[in-house]
Amino acid sequence: MKGLNGAVRVAVVQAAPILFDKESAFQKVISYAKEASGQGVKLLVFPEVFISGYPRGLSLGARVGSRTPEGRGDWARYWESAIDIPGADTERLGEIAREYGLYLMIGVVERDQEFSGSTLYNSIVYVGPEGELLGKHRKLMPTGAERLLWGQGDGSTLTVIDTPFGRIGGLICWENYMPLARTAMYAKGIDILITPTADARDTWQATLQHIACEGRCYVLSSNQYVTKSSYPTDLYCYSDIEQDSDVLCRGGSAIVGPLGEYIGEPLYDGEGMLVADLDMSLVTRSRFDFDVVGHYNRPDVFQLIVNETKRDIVRFQSYTIANAIEA
Repeated sequence: MKGLNGAVRVAVVQAAPILFDKESAFQKVISYAKEASGQGVKLLVFPEVFISGYPRGLSLGARVGSRTPEGRGDWARYWESAIDIPGADTERLGEIAREYGLYLMIGVVERDQEFSGSTLYNSIVYVGPEGELLGKHRKLMPTGAERLLWGQGDGSTLTVIDTPFGRIGGLICWENYMPLARTAMYAKGIDILITPTADARDTWQATLQHIACEGRCYVLSSNQYVTKSSYPTDLYCYSDIEQDSDVLCRGGSAIVGPLGEYIGEPLYDGEGMLVADLDMSLVTRSRFDFDVVGHYNRPDVFQLIVNETKRDIVRFQSYTIANAIEA
């Protein structure tokens, strides 16, 4: 593999839609895609579950040992605002990407299409500038109370895509605290790691810089800026946030270079878009003295096995008298 050369202009979006309102999210995608294209951006990253929102602070009527009918109603609204991959909504994202000549990488709430259709996943969808669906990644481990909302992804969606300017893959929010998940992505040769997130703590910035230094890759982190005005007041669980401050998530989106330096300083306390030019030759140069899965690796001491097979929840097979006799 030859070393990377050239530059690419990228951007991360810090914004939030109206919660559980898919059309609101799409209108923001269109607006930012148009703005980014006008600035020569080729890769545009949106936050965790941007379509259709991260329900920060909401209990959905759930307590240990009990749920409420009204909370189930709020969850049903969330389900209705989710998308199918592939489906009409990803086709629409493809049209947006094609119109503005962008690689779009967007956090979405994905509906399971294989079994009951009711399980939701926290996913990243990857769309190319020709409008093609390039892949998806499902969050492996929902964090804390998120486990009530989303199922667990499996190793079949540890997606890395090839682009003219390098290999790109993503881990969602606290997946980035999973050392073995990071190692798997490094071993796939990523040059740009995207980290859609909902974490606005100062310590998240230390995580971004550490990962950039560890993987010798660019890290693009996109967070939502959320205020109570983006929450429908007719939600049953709206009372969960009524006493909270107006700003529910302050943001902290950032772009970090392969030696841990900020290319785009963290954005706080407002909606916006960070734009940066990435010199891709720096990825190769940065690995001169540290290549975490190359010359700085000790496979004779440490080995990682990654199961990338798709997890089959149910397997159907025909049953006949002959099967029973053979058994």
